Amino acid sequence: MPRSGGARPRVAGEARHVTHPLPAVVDPGSRVLLLGTMPSPLSRQNGFHYGNPQNRFWRVMAALWDEDVPPDVEGKRLLCRRHHLALDDVLLGCTIVGASDSSIRDPEPNDLRRVLSVAPIGRIFCTGSAAYALYQRYVRDVVHMPATKLPSTSPANARWRLDDLVRAYGVVRDAVEELCGGDFRLANLPK
Repeated sequence: MPRSGGARPRVAGEARHVTHPLPAVVDPGSRVLLLGTMPSPLSRQNGFHYGNPQNRFWRVMAALWDEDVPPDVEGKRLLCRRHHLALDDVLLGCTIVGASDSSIRDPEPNDLRRVLSVAPIGRIFCTGSAAYALYQRYVRDVVHMPATKLPSTSPANARWRLDDLVRAYGVVRDAVEELCGGDFRLANLPK
């Protein structure tokens, strides 16, 4: 279980406007869409979603399917493809301090209809409270799909231990299994 938290830390740094630079990870086999808020500076620098090595997202995804953590971007893409996952973010742009969701100002919603036009997405999950709140406010009525809020895998969410996150994210695996009829692994894809 997560430990109880204290006061929200003060965000230090300079606010800057950021436009989302990463393409969505999606293919016609995707069935579940995972949405973050906005790529962190390290994700933007590394050119892929959840690119901060301290972020536990990829450890959680690997644990859900009892796999090794993918060592590189191609391995992460393959994990998503094998397990019918799509990745994107709720925002196309915003003013933000570093990676602090609590500092977001002037949010510009992402048009997720382009992701939904590529794959028959059956479930949407938001990876954190801010992503969920922004989805509810700006996106839900555009795409006409509900989303489920999951805890953030960010290192800033230190209240949640890795095993707690894996348990909470079990609903993602359940959704994949339900939407794919139990046959949820694509054959002939390397681990």
